[in-house]
Amino acid sequence: MTGIDKSSGCVFCDSQSNERDPLVLVRGRVSYVILNLYPYNSGHVMVVPARHIPSLAAATPAELDELMLFTRDAEVALTAVYRPQGINVGINLGQPAGAGVLEHVHIHLVPRWTGDTNFMSVFGNVRVLPEELSESARRLRPVLERLANARRD
Repeated sequence: MTGIDKSSGCVFCDSQSNERDPLVLVRGRVSYVILNLYPYNSGHVMVVPARHIPSLAAATPAELDELMLFTRDAEVALTAVYRPQGINVGINLGQPAGAGVLEHVHIHLVPRWTGDTNFMSVFGNVRVLPEELSESARRLRPVLERLANARRD
């Protein structure tokens, strides 16, 4: 990846400084896919530009292209690995919209099932996950790497 801006205190920039971050599933030229450390469901991933930018409006065409390709790859991988009944795909721009990291735009993909326990974090301040993050990484990483490598060939 190129164009990495080191911004003190940004979890996404910090994850890039560690080439062996266990949450990073695949790295591209200008973006990457990472597991959410505090997922709403098993398989909750985020697609993140390498550059520290606050919005899609600040992204270059190359960044936008790779962000969307990785978003598609994440959809394919989540569908293959978890077989969800649906997937929430979203970008939270600004604190009122729910952004937890305000200055580094990212795209969430959250697998969903009818009757899943997502409401628990709203009502009980609790998250229920049937799978450890390391297991999610083990399952998703090979699929995402295969998809990214197929584009490079």
